[in-house]
Parts: sequence; structure tokens; C-alpha cells
Amino acid sequence: MPLHLPSSQAPISAMLLLRRPPFLLAFVLLASSAGSVVPASSPVPSTGSSDTDRLALISFRSLVRSDPSRALAPWGNLSVPVCRWRGVACGLRGRGRGRVVELALGELNLAGTISPALGNLTYLRHLRLPSNRFHGVLPPELGNLHDLQTLNLSYNSIQGRIPPSLSNCSRLVSISLYGNKLQGEIPSELSSLHSLQILSLGENLLSGAIPTSIGGLVNLRRLALHRNNLTGGIPSEIGSLVNLVALALVSNQLSGTIPASLGNLSAVTTLNLEDNKLGGSIPPLQGLSSVKHLHLGQNKLEGTIPPWIGNLSTLISLDLQKNGLVGQIPETLGNLQQLEVLSLAENSLSGSIPGALGNLHALTGLYVAINKLEGPLPSSLLNLSSLEMLYVEYNNLTGVFPHNIGSKLSKLNYFLVSYNEFHDVLPSSLCNASQLQVIQTVYNFLSGTIPQCLGAHQKDLYSVHLLGNQFEATNEADWGFLTSLTNCSNMRELALNSNKLQGALPNSIGNISTRLEYLDISHNNITGTLTEGIGNLINLEKFYMDRNTLIGSIPVTLDNLTQLTILTLSSNAINGAIPSVLNKCPLEALDLSYNNLSGPIPKELFSISTLSSFINLAQNSLSGTLPSEVGDLKNLNQLDFSNNRISGEIPASIGECRSLEYLNTSGNLLQGTIPLSLGNLRGLLVLDLSNNSLSGMIPEILGSLPGLSSLNLSFNKFQGGVPQEGVFLNATAILITGNNGLCGGIPQLKLPPCLNHTTKKPSRKLVMIVSICSACVFITLVFALSAFYRKNEKVKANLQSSVICEQHMRISYAELANATNGFSPENLIGAGSFGSVYKGRVRVNEQHVTVAVKVINLMQRGASQSFIAECKTLKCARHRNLVKILTICSSIDFQGHDFKALVYEFIPNGNLDQRLHQHIMEDGEQKALYLIERLHIAIDVASSLDYLHQHKPTPIIHCDLKPSNVLLDSDMVAHVGDFGLARFLYQDLEKSSGWASMRGSIGYAAPEYGLGNEVSTHGDVYSYGILLLEMFTGKRPTDNEFGESIGLHKYVQMSLPDSMASIIDHQLQTEMMEGDQVRNSNSNSIREARTACITSVLQVGIWCSAEMPTDRPPIGDALRELQAIRDKLQSHMSVQGASPNR
Repeated sequence: MPLHLPSSQAPISAMLLLRRPPFLLAFVLLASSAGSVVPASSPVPSTGSSDTDRLALISFRSLVRSDPSRALAPWGNLSVPVCRWRGVACGLRGRGRGRVVELALGELNLAGTISPALGNLTYLRHLRLPSNRFHGVLPPELGNLHDLQTLNLSYNSIQGRIPPSLSNCSRLVSISLYGNKLQGEIPSELSSLHSLQILSLGENLLSGAIPTSIGGLVNLRRLALHRNNLTGGIPSEIGSLVNLVALALVSNQLSGTIPASLGNLSAVTTLNLEDNKLGGSIPPLQGLSSVKHLHLGQNKLEGTIPPWIGNLSTLISLDLQKNGLVGQIPETLGNLQQLEVLSLAENSLSGSIPGALGNLHALTGLYVAINKLEGPLPSSLLNLSSLEMLYVEYNNLTGVFPHNIGSKLSKLNYFLVSYNEFHDVLPSSLCNASQLQVIQTVYNFLSGTIPQCLGAHQKDLYSVHLLGNQFEATNEADWGFLTSLTNCSNMRELALNSNKLQGALPNSIGNISTRLEYLDISHNNITGTLTEGIGNLINLEKFYMDRNTLIGSIPVTLDNLTQLTILTLSSNAINGAIPSVLNKCPLEALDLSYNNLSGPIPKELFSISTLSSFINLAQNSLSGTLPSEVGDLKNLNQLDFSNNRISGEIPASIGECRSLEYLNTSGNLLQGTIPLSLGNLRGLLVLDLSNNSLSGMIPEILGSLPGLSSLNLSFNKFQGGVPQEGVFLNATAILITGNNGLCGGIPQLKLPPCLNHTTKKPSRKLVMIVSICSACVFITLVFALSAFYRKNEKVKANLQSSVICEQHMRISYAELANATNGFSPENLIGAGSFGSVYKGRVRVNEQHVTVAVKVINLMQRGASQSFIAECKTLKCARHRNLVKILTICSSIDFQGHDFKALVYEFIPNGNLDQRLHQHIMEDGEQKALYLIERLHIAIDVASSLDYLHQHKPTPIIHCDLKPSNVLLDSDMVAHVGDFGLARFLYQDLEKSSGWASMRGSIGYAAPEYGLGNEVSTHGDVYSYGILLLEMFTGKRPTDNEFGESIGLHKYVQMSLPDSMASIIDHQLQTEMMEGDQVRNSNSNSIREARTACITSVLQVGIWCSAEMPTDRPPIGDALRELQAIRDKLQSHMSVQGASPNR
């Protein structure tokens, strides 16, 4: 069973190890012959076989195309009587004397088709050809075999339909056709076979409904229709088959409810209906007095587990996993003294694990994972001395493990307790469970040291996952468990990441089994150098050591790891050169970013043909040029060597990396032009060449890349015209700031026009055309300018009367240019749809004040209206959570062009988008947001919206709420800004300009806006809901993982409440793991409070982002809900002695 958990933390319960008797999936069918026969070794009756039988068998032999064991070689030899042919038996007496009554050729690997001539074996009673390679159809002529009692063609490749003519074989006792490729429906004619006791049609391609006439098979004892494509409901008529011993309908598409009539099957020992689409509640099946195996798992059953199940005293295995069952586990299950396997996993069961389960002394497997169970493990479970499998992960279980758990449960094979809230230490008594194979305690609150004896007496231990706890190792003795693990010769997986392990990694790590495939010790505080002993782990496939404090160089012994596919050593302090011997490893992904590596990138690195996922060498001190061999990485998806000291030109060979989707070369010393070969990267999505010294023109071919959605060419030395196709048509998808020689492009880029010089004398015809067109244009302009002048006078009058009616400081263009160093790129702190924002210093009341200057891009359509809207809104609105406007400037620049700008109070801590996704503050410091900070910010934003929506006399709609428009001041108070799209409700609804039709950003704009609906406060509430979900999941609504059918709203909605922990922002997960600064007995309670808080906030986000506008609450209701959530959390934290503040 694969247990590669750490990469995805997928629940191991999805592959429960239920110990099922083989007949649950395929019946072993035994049927005795109904008469005396002559086996091949018996004397031959004097009468011999008829010519008809001989010819039929010869015909059968002729269609066998392959007989590897030559079993049929003697067939046809005239000197050998038919009754002595291998697999043939003849009758001894009666009317079948001397005639073929049995053909048994099972497990001979025969290949071919089944001859219709077998229908001429008039006296045939038993036809057994199982486990061969027969194909083709089942001959209808078999219906002529009126004496046939046994038909066994299982495990072949027979196709077509089941012939209805089989109903003529009225003496049939057993039909075994499972394991073929039969299609079509089950013939209803088979219901006339009143002698039939076994009907096994499983593992085919049968479709349609189970015929209700099946209730006519009154002597049926075994019915196996498993693993087909049967649909419809389970016929209630099956309940009349009182002789039925086994019923297997596993893995079909059956729907509807389970018929209560199945409770009449008092003789049934196996009832297996799992893996269908059965719904409703579990019906009263108390009449199953003989049932040993009751499997109803993997359906859509609802309601509670009925207590009467505890009265089915013969039960050996009970499987109700993967349904929608709720409520508590009944105490009555403790009455099932013979129960060996109890699987209730993946439901929504709540309450505690009943102590009565400790009475199940025969229990070997307890599977209750992925529910909502609470409380501690009952001490009575220690009575289960036969227990081998304990699966309780993904619940809300708390408490400590009994200190003697390993001594009492000495037969444990699997100990899976991940994703709960267990605390205290991992008991050393687990070392006494000598048969332990898997131990997984992922993401609990376990602390202390890892038992040094772990693995010492557990030679079969192969998977140890202790990640996401608070385990410590502060000295060499604390690492002693690694020495014990060297005794585990089958060790495959070791995950110790996200703990508090410190000190140097011992050399004993290299002595762990050479079968080790997975090693993760990332997210700790490992110091010192990376031991060369790692090179001894010759079968290692995935090695994670990122986010520690390793120093020294990368050991060259890694060249021994000839199976290594993933190597991540990022975020350490490793120095030296990248060893060229890494090309001995069949790497698919390599991450050496955020270290102190120096020297050139070895060209041998690019000879690793298996590299397909990513190479990340960012944030080092690598130098030299990028080797031309980079073009050999034809399967690579992502390449990032940003923020190094790579010089020279970008090699043209990079165009051979045709699988590239992400390329980042920013922050280097690259020169020269962009190679045209980049146009070959047809799958490229993100290209970042910023902050280099690249020059020349921007190649037009970049505009032809169909998927390119993000292009950053800023701060280079590019010149010439900006292309106007593809990605270049989206101003928000490209960054070209800091290239003073650029011109042209779309108007939104606000670049000067390109001057086209030509020496060719124009033709007379062209001159005439130009003259005529110019005259027309001139006349049109006269009328347009006249109309514009009148409209502009009106706009100016409105603006002066409505906006500049208050006393603001006056400021000129020259003052703003001086304050921002001529609007230099160094002062640029942001850019939006209608302008750029610069940081500056202006003089106010004899003091220099830092301000943010938003310069309007008047070439952008709708920019002037945006300027007016922002002025009107901020002039009328005053609130502590809104950005404060200081003044405006409406003037002309030094070239005589119109100039408009707004001057805001400067907000120092950047915007919410930066803090959520880059963790960057204004001073460059990296700092994540804590839970309580996110709550405060969410409430601040809601407060500002509530103010705007309640504004008198006219409500104000923001229309573009998103994280980048939420600014954070030095006290982490949120201020909503960018009112360029804002509207006054009822006053602006009649406007239909291009500006008025813009209603927010992709992912944040309400869905009804896409249908042309008018703006409303409901739209702001939707944007707020998406913002709230983004704040607590760390995922943008535009992330690639969300397709067209599943957005951020639905993603969160599907994950609540059961999978909340897996979708929240990684920083919040880390905070919940670390708990408060001082760990104490209340830490579990604190974690519960935080979990409840986040769940409640996400539910508010889902509420606000409902698809239908009328389903969304007023923002004031959401605000009050969030305030109540915050107050509850702070109150709980205060009571528990934890800090409730930011």
C-alpha cells in the first residue's frame, strides 16, 4: 500500500486495509457433477463415443489458436478414444453411456474462440473452461445443452451478450461467467432456471437494470453481479430468495435506497453492496441473523448508524465507510464479540469513540478516520490485544496517548493518528509493538523528544511520518532514534519536517536502510553542514532539507543517489559552487534557491534530461553566463535563476525548452537583446526579464505566444515601439516601467508616440488621398472640439463647485514633479488601470510630509471620469478606514499636456496583496499576517464598506474592492483606497460610457456584472466575500488551480468544515501548530478556538460571495458577525492566558 503522504498529506484512510474474505469480490464456485463420468484415466466403455461428439470436439480444437502446454495435441488421434482425450469425461451408464458429459480444460492458457459445435454435445453436463484466453462471443448454440448443469467460463475475454438461449438449459445449477468482457443486459429469461443455485456474472461490462424477474430463482444461493455497470435500483424481489447465502453487488452504478426486503435473507452470510450510489438511511435489516460480512461502504447513505446492528452477533466485518452518516457511534457495536474489522471512516460521525468498543476482543482493524470525532482515545481500547490496524486520523481527537499503548497493543501494524489534536509525548512503549510497519502522527501537538528506541525492535517498520508537531532535538542524544531506525531494513519513508529539531544532522542518517526512498527534514533548525553520509542512501528518490540553517557546501556524494528525482535545499545558508556531479541524479525537480551559492551554473546541470518540473536557483550569488546547454532541457516546466549575478546574453538555445511555462531571469546582469527564439516557447505563461541591462527592441514575436499572461520587462534599456498584439494588448499583464526609450504601444501604457521617418517620396495618388482624408478629419475635429469644449466647461464647473468646495492646500505640477524626483521609477510604488502612484515629499504647514501621488493616465479611456469619481467620493466621504485625500492637481505639465493627480496621505505598510502573497512590508521586511491581524483588517474593510453603503444622502459603491486596494498603516489599520470606479447609487446608473461599464477586477467583480446588470451594494459585498476567502486561504481567485467550474467560493465551500485545515493559508497553519509562545495545558483549547474562528470567517466569506445577489447579506450584517467572531476569540484567548492582541 503506497504511503507517500508528506508531499500532499493525503489521508491514508482512502485506502483502508479491510481484510475481506475472497468471496466478497469473487465467489469460489464449486459444483459437483450430477452423474458418473469416465475420466481420462478410466477404462473406456466398449460402445465408445459417438461421431457427433468427436466432430464437435475436433471443431472446438480447430478454433483454439494457441495451446502452449500442448494439452490438446492428442485430440484427433484415431488411436486414442475420445473419452481419453485430456479434459474429456464420458458417462458410464444410462442414456449418456459412452457420450461426452464433461469438458474441463481450466487454467491451460488456451487461446481462441469457443466453437458453436459444442452445442452438439447433447449429453454434456459440465463445461469448465475457466482461466484461459478465449475471446469472441458466447455461442447461442450452448442453449441446446439440455443436460448442462455447470457452465464455468470465468476469467477469459469473452465479449458480446449473454445468450438468452441459456434459459433452455433447464438443469443448470451453476453459471460462472465472471471476469470476462460481456456486455448488454442480464437476460430476464434466465429467471426460468429454477434449479440455479449459483449465478456469478461479476467483473464484466454488463449494463442496464437488474431484472426484477431474478426473484424467480428460488433456489439461488449465490448471486454475484459485482464490478459491472449496472444501473437502477436493487429489486426488492431479491428479498424473496430465502436460500441466498451470498449477495455481491459491489462496484456498480446502482442507485435508490436499499430495499428493506433484504432483511428477509436470514441465511445470507455475505451482503456486499459497497461502491454504488445507494442513498437514504440504512433500512431495518435485523433479520440478517446469519450475516458475517455486511459491507455498505462507498455509497451515499445518510442518517445515523442504527443501534440494532449491535444485535447481529455473527458479524465478522462491518464496512460503512465513505458515506454521509452522522451522529454518534452506537455503544451497541460493543456487543459484536466476533467482529474483526470495523470500518466507519470518511463519514461525518461526531461525539467520542465509545468505550464499549474495548469489548471487541477479536478486533484486528479499527477504521474511524476522517470524521468529526472528539475527545480522547478511550482507555478501554487497550483491551484490544489483537488490534493490528488503528486508523483515527483526520478527526478532532484530543488528549494524550496512554503511556502503555505499545505494550498493550503489541500486535499493531499500522498506527495512524494524524491530523488530530493529541498532545504531550509520543510514548516510548510504541517500541514494544514489534510488528509495527507504519507510524504517522502528522500535524498534532506532540512535543518532547522522539523515542530513542523507535525502530530498535521493529524490523518491518517502513514508514515513519512525524511531521507537523513540536518534536525537539537539542543535542546528539536526542537524535538517537536515527541509530535505532538503522535496524529497520525495510525503511522506505521518513518525514520529520516542520518540527523543532536542532543541531547538526548526525552521520547515522546515512546508515538508515538503503531502501529509503523518501526523506523530509525540512522546516526545522538543522545547523552545520549536510553530512556526506546522505550519499549512502542509494535508493533515495525524494530529499527535502529546505528551510533550515545549513552551511557549507553541497556534498559531492550526492552523485551516488542514482534514483533521486526531487532535491530541495532552499532557504539555508549553503555556500560554494553547485556540484557538477548532480548530473548523475535523474532529477525532475531541483530547488537550491535562497542560499549563498556562488560561481557559475555548471553546464552539466543542463544535461539532466529528466528535469521536467522545475529548476530554482533564485536568490544566490551565482555568476558567469547562462550556458547554451540550457536548451537541452526540452521537458522543463519552470526555470528561475533570478536575483543572482548572471551576465552575458540570454542564449538563443533557450528557445529549445519548448515545455517551459515559467521563465524568470530578473535581477541579474544580462545584456544584449531578447532572443527571437523565445517565440518558440508556445506554452510560456510567465516571463520575467526585469532588472537587467537588456537592450534593443521588444520582439514582436512575444505577442504571438498564445498563453503568455504575465510579462515583466521593466528596468532594462529597451528602445523602440512596443508591440500591439497578444499580451501587449493587456496593460495589466505587462510591466515596462524603467525603459525610457520605449514608445507606442496601446494608449493605456501612456508612452510617447513613435516617430516614423521615411525618405521615400509619396505618390501623387497617396497625396490626394491624404489631403482629402485630412480635410475630412479637420472638419470632424472642428465639430468635436466645439462639443468637447462645451462639455469640458460643464465638467470643470461641476468639478470646481462640487469637489474643490473645501479648503485644500494648493499644489502645482512643478511641486509634485520636484516631490517625486521628476516622477522617477525609483519613486514608483504602484500602478493601476488609470494611473501610476509615486512616493514623494511635499511641504504642508511648514513641515515635509510623505505623500502618495496618483498621476492619472489621461490617455486611458475613462481616466478623466475616474479622476472626477475619485474626487467626488473622497470629498464626500470621511472615515478612519478610507484613504485620506490631501489635495488634487489639475494643471498642465512642462510639455503643455493636461495633467491630473490626486495627493493622498502616505500609508507605510504597503497593501494587503503584498502582505498576503509576498509577506513584504514597506521597508522590505518579510512578515506574515497573524490570525488576529487578519480579523482586524477584515473588520476594518467591512467597516469602510458599511460606511459607504450607508452614506447619506446617497450610498457610495466602491466597484473595485480587492487586496491591492486595501492599504495598511503603521498600526496595521486597513484603509480602503482607489475609488476610480466608485459610483453614487441612483445618480450614476444612467451613464453608459466605457468607464461606466467597468465594474471591477477579474475574480473580484460580481458575476451579475458580467451579464450587464447595474452596479449595486450587492456587488461590493461579493467582492468583499472573495477578499475574505483570499485573506484566510492565501489563494487568489484567479489562481490556475481554479478552473472555470470551480472558483475560490466553491473551492472553500466544498472543503468546509471537514477539510478546513487543508485549505487555509500556510502561515495560519504554522501559527496554529506553534500555538502560543508558551505551551501549556490549554494549548488544545486555544487551537480549537482558532479553528472555530477561521471556519466561521470562511463561512461569512461564502455567505458574502453567494452567486445570487439576493442571497448575500448587507455588509453591516457581515460586519457584526465578524466582530462577534473576533470578540469570542479574544475572550477565549484572554481566559486561557494567551495574548489576544495583534
